[in-house]
Amino acid sequence: MYGEYTPPFFDMKTNLDNKIIELTTLYEIARLASSSLDLDSTLHSILHALSVFLEMKRGTLTLLDPVTGVLQVRASHGLSPSEMRRGIYRVGEGVTGKVFETGRAFIVPDVKKEPLFLNRTASRGDIKKENISFIGVPVKVRNKPIGVLSVDRLFSLNIDYEEDVRLLNIVASIIGQAVVLHRMIEAEKEKLVLENTRLKDELTKRYSLPNIIGNTDTMQEIFRSVEVVSRSESTVLIRGESGTGKELIAKAIHYQSPRKNGPFIKFNCAAIPEGLLESELFGHEKGAFTGAISAKKGRFELAQGGTIFLDEVGDLPLALQPKMLRVLQEYEFERIGGEKTIKADVRIIAATSNNLEKSLENSQFREDLYYRLNVVPIFIPPLRDRREDIPELVDYFAAKYGARADRVVRFTEDAILALTRYPWPGNVRELENVIERTVVMTDGAVIDALSLKLFPVQLKSPKAQAGPEALPQTIQDVELKALKEALARTGWRQAAAARLLGITPRQIGYKMRKYGISPSDSQSV
Repeated sequence: MYGEYTPPFFDMKTNLDNKIIELTTLYEIARLASSSLDLDSTLHSILHALSVFLEMKRGTLTLLDPVTGVLQVRASHGLSPSEMRRGIYRVGEGVTGKVFETGRAFIVPDVKKEPLFLNRTASRGDIKKENISFIGVPVKVRNKPIGVLSVDRLFSLNIDYEEDVRLLNIVASIIGQAVVLHRMIEAEKEKLVLENTRLKDELTKRYSLPNIIGNTDTMQEIFRSVEVVSRSESTVLIRGESGTGKELIAKAIHYQSPRKNGPFIKFNCAAIPEGLLESELFGHEKGAFTGAISAKKGRFELAQGGTIFLDEVGDLPLALQPKMLRVLQEYEFERIGGEKTIKADVRIIAATSNNLEKSLENSQFREDLYYRLNVVPIFIPPLRDRREDIPELVDYFAAKYGARADRVVRFTEDAILALTRYPWPGNVRELENVIERTVVMTDGAVIDALSLKLFPVQLKSPKAQAGPEALPQTIQDVELKALKEALARTGWRQAAAARLLGITPRQIGYKMRKYGISPSDSQSV
């Protein structure tokens, strides 16, 4: 039920000038029209204000339903809910329908003498015994009617209908603008809801398992685990080196879970100074510490109804681990400086590149917290242990960054071979960076081994130390070997070697100068 409107204090029985009453009425109605985003509450308040200022007995606002094409009472003063439901008119039907159809005001000095007056709401009892006059004016927007504003007054000889119509037309104009404004707001809200739904659907598709590249047996086993764990609420601990795609797996779990329409909040425990971690995770109340000028929600509150992804959880300070343990056990916490216990309706997915078992031995990580986090462990292998996936990853990143550069980019077989042989200490993230950098720095549509822009990384993998069959340690090794082999096969004819490698003679000349290669080196190939 809407609250009753309380007008500014003045005695209606005093002999105030009518103009003052009119201006006061219009001021209050204009104020009410912009005081709330709830259309029904606004319209109810406006009609109640009319009853206070104009001694209106009843009032209704009838709006055209764009779906059904009929006029229906949307707001009223002096009508019960059941009486409002009966207030339905076709365009042109009765006084209300005529006002809408003609777009002109209609005055009924005595309703019991007017055959067009239908009394559809039956709110007036026996109208033959009532002394009621009725005034209806169209509610227009851009000179097009959208509804009808009508009022009942106890008729008497001193009623000035012309003045009433003039005032009601102004009020109807204010109401019309309020209705349009609220409809625009509702349309924008609906648009945002639809856009939000579309984006969530897009995220669900983007982070579905078919969009995560991995054809090795290990990766396929991970995908099966993700499908199973997504249907549960269990805590998941994702293990793997930096750059292996732990966040991607976490998002896949979230967007395939029943919580997919809730938020996905990422928090890196290693990226925030220790003194701010508790506030960032659990929030704080105003005045909880110096600088806390207002209350703030933490990540757990922001993740309500969804999933929180705690990246690098192995770096969580010992002092904060008991509070994290409580959230995992009891799903509740308090803000810093607060006494209210907040229930955490969140699914927790954690990830770490640390050796947690070693941290346990060194007393840097609580054993009880470790077991609470490690309910469902998922291990992601480093890229060097799934080299079979590199060609497909290269194609994917080449298409992604080629599209950004507005061109189609293709990596040759020798380039992919070189990339496959590289140890990738930074894993998939490093591979993506290399592909992006190469696409940006290369003008052509075809990228070969000589065009790759890898930094000279000397980090050795176990496989690289296996003996005489060891793989090249840097892309420069691969590039130099491919260059010398092409020159040897073409009798050290630079133009022919360039065609064999898919580069220009100028490029091969540059590469030879870069590596200090000359025909005298032919004996070493």
